[in-house]
Amino acid sequence: MAGQDSDDEIVLSSSALDALKEFYAERDARQEQFAKLQAKAEEQHDLQQQKLSMEAFGEDWNESQFWYSDETANFLAKQLLLNATPDMTIGVVSAPSVFVALKNILNAASPEERKPKLILLEHDNRFAVFPEFSFYDFAQPTKLPAHLKSSCDRIICDPPFLSEDCQTKAAITVNWLFKPTAADDKKLIVCTGERMEPLVTWLYKSVGLRTTDYDPVHARGLSNEFYCYANSFESLGWKWREEK
Repeated sequence: MAGQDSDDEIVLSSSALDALKEFYAERDARQEQFAKLQAKAEEQHDLQQQKLSMEAFGEDWNESQFWYSDETANFLAKQLLLNATPDMTIGVVSAPSVFVALKNILNAASPEERKPKLILLEHDNRFAVFPEFSFYDFAQPTKLPAHLKSSCDRIICDPPFLSEDCQTKAAITVNWLFKPTAADDKKLIVCTGERMEPLVTWLYKSVGLRTTDYDPVHARGLSNEFYCYANSFESLGWKWREEK
């Protein structure tokens, strides 16, 4: 029998091709938006005056990135800013969507208004476009610029993984960042999975972390049930969940 060359080809349906085209178009649009943001930072243009968006930073699920919805990010940012004073520093650990919300709120305020300082600890180097950024790897919880130690009055932390190791090391970072003040003077929000509740409330028991009834929402949804934990500071946005 005469041989015949034949290449197996995968033929996509028209609907699959349309979905693939849409995916690449969205990816290219995000990359272009980020490139413009990066160019402004590199040219030392003032990023303080423009409204920022997480749309420029596409989620990378391999990095366990799941951005909050704008509503959730703004809500959490407002809790951190409530009664904040100019001498305070707010630390954002692995929650860049809240950082962007904080930046937008502070940028919208009067230029004459004195504002708290922000710091962002994040593994994704794209956020280095912001001067408040410091690279953060939870596996090395205190491998950070020395000046950040004992610098924060208020912190939000969203550990990237639902594992005991990640949660414990994130707690080490939080403790390293907090100023050595009384527990009542510290404001802490931790957003992580419901199944982490026994561990996180134990890890942060020194500051009185409790489970709130506020349910954080992610922009693209999340299969794991997610809780918001906080220590005992006043908030009109939540109540404490009934203890089990």
